Amino acid sequence: MLVRQCGPLNDQKVGFAMRVASLIHRLRQRIRDLRDAEDGNVAIIFTIALLPIVGLTGGAIDYSRASSVKAAMQAALDATALAMSKEASTLTATQLNQKADAYFKAAFNRPEAHSIAISASYTTTGGSSVTVTGSGQIATSFMGVIGINSIPISSYAKTAWGSGKLRVALVLDNSGSMGDGGRMTALKSATKNLLTTLQNAAANPGDVQVALVAFNKYVNVGSGNYTANWIDWEEWDDDNGHDYSTTTCSVQKTGRSGRSKKKCSTTTTWVPDNHNTWNGCVTDRDHPYDVQNTAPDTTKQQTLFPAEQGSPCPTSILAMGYNWASLNSKVDAMTPNGYTNQPIGLVWGWHALSPGAPLFSPPITDNTTQQYIILLSDGENTQNRWHNGYNAEAAINARQKLVCDNIKAAGIQIYSVLLIDGNEDVMKDCASKPEMFFKLTSSSQVVSAFSTIGTNLAKLRLTK
Repeated sequence: MLVRQCGPLNDQKVGFAMRVASLIHRLRQRIRDLRDAEDGNVAIIFTIALLPIVGLTGGAIDYSRASSVKAAMQAALDATALAMSKEASTLTATQLNQKADAYFKAAFNRPEAHSIAISASYTTTGGSSVTVTGSGQIATSFMGVIGINSIPISSYAKTAWGSGKLRVALVLDNSGSMGDGGRMTALKSATKNLLTTLQNAAANPGDVQVALVAFNKYVNVGSGNYTANWIDWEEWDDDNGHDYSTTTCSVQKTGRSGRSKKKCSTTTTWVPDNHNTWNGCVTDRDHPYDVQNTAPDTTKQQTLFPAEQGSPCPTSILAMGYNWASLNSKVDAMTPNGYTNQPIGLVWGWHALSPGAPLFSPPITDNTTQQYIILLSDGENTQNRWHNGYNAEAAINARQKLVCDNIKAAGIQIYSVLLIDGNEDVMKDCASKPEMFFKLTSSSQVVSAFSTIGTNLAKLRLTK
């Protein structure tokens, strides 16, 4: 909601109107005096009459100029407040004022204004907000004839964020190509900046919560879940274990001599490894549950999550919460390795936003909470549970479209960020809106893209 701060300009208008009324009153009195005087002079009458005409006409011109300058000041204050909000939490009061002053003066180009003063303040009381106030003077061109030599102008802009509750699942590509050209380094820096923005957007602890899902071909749900009933061990047991051989011998008498002969047989049995040796990786669920948020059901094996001793296995998921130190540590733990499977990252981002198993996000108890997924990837889909090699990308892309459509149909909004390489059409189609898709051509652009997303997520708005 925009509420314009009128400031001293309206007070000056009132004063001007009172002076004009007084001047007219005195002029009428003088005209009556001249009418009664036989030695009245036409030139004197004309000169006196000219003063209010000039004052009234010139006043309209001067105030029109002042209104135009004030509008420009307001626009510059708006821009300054928005710019300062992105870094206010990291600046001292002195630094904030210095940066606000410099930014305003760069944005405000009205040389007729003078004595400009800018001040800025940041507070987290009742939600985070930045207020930037400006004031100045406009010299009059005509109103000096009635004693008004300048018109003061002032206004302010306020940005506030953190009024609603927010849940964000960060779905971040940790495949091997993320190690190229400083991509992972840029992603870590950008993600930490984003976390700072979201933390500062919370008026109260828990108003903003974040989950982090690192993915490559697999997702790591944490090896500590090896006793969870939503894990499917069938394929893992077949692939991880060792042969256990047992030999059984017996003594038999043979021939007429009745001599004893030892006879042995060996039996080989496959023994799966202990589940506590699992590294925490899971692969895609059976179709169609691989693109759905269906809760795992122990009576329906297809809904369970297949354990996989995938190598390499990315860092484990951090479930939804607001432990900002843990989130930053999880960002530090990300390592580029392996192949790309965006759909498994997306569906686990969806699971991370859900209150039920397997990640048990806290339930939503109000109607103000908004939910988002931020997907960043730098490559084409190359492998999943069923596809590896020829035609893998097309098949995995088809699965990705299904999961993206399902997520959006559930009321969750998706930002997609394509970093340098990958299928632009697939990533663009996944985004909830065209403006929620970012195509980046260099690693250095990740920071600015995440800054834009962070500002949008924090519901930054002008509340002048």
